[in-house]
Amino acid sequence: MFTGLVSDVGQIVSVTQKGDLRRVRIACSYAPEGILLGASIACSGPCLTAVEIGTQDGRTFFEVDAAAETLARTTVGRWAPGQRVNLERSLKIGDELGGHIVTGHVDAIAKIVERRDFDGMAHYDIQVPDALAKFIAEKGSVCLDGTSLTVNSISGSVFSILLIPHTLSVTTWGERTTGDELNIEVDLMARYAARLVEAK
Repeated sequence: MFTGLVSDVGQIVSVTQKGDLRRVRIACSYAPEGILLGASIACSGPCLTAVEIGTQDGRTFFEVDAAAETLARTTVGRWAPGQRVNLERSLKIGDELGGHIVTGHVDAIAKIVERRDFDGMAHYDIQVPDALAKFIAEKGSVCLDGTSLTVNSISGSVFSILLIPHTLSVTTWGERTTGDELNIEVDLMARYAARLVEAK
């Protein structure tokens, strides 16, 4: 379980195909002793398991395996060395819940259809698959590339968000522009509410 508050920005070091799995090594600023083998880490959205931890060139790294479902549903299959990713370690009991409840189970890939910059801030219009639009609500929460964000408005399958300078500087959002793809996880409560309605 996560909150969508990014605690580090890592960098893809290597990507290796291992049969049906894709092994990804990610360099980060976390202390190596602070990452347990088998720990869950949200990597730009998807919750991935640390299967190896070590140090390289003075930096901590951890490795994760991405299976077919993750590769099909997220942007992980497009990751390449040098790319930066938002990181968040799993929530501990007693931690501050500053964002919203995030599971790390990505629903689909969304796309930035427009970015507009002003006063150090950035306004994004995001296109989501039609099937997910019903889960997006004005002033509700959404997780994009592992970041908990507030929906400003929605029209059809396009919604808007506004990022302040701090968020742009401490996440990968400063690099995101028109045409970029994003991992999206809709709000957990919205998902269950919709399922309860369908069950009736």
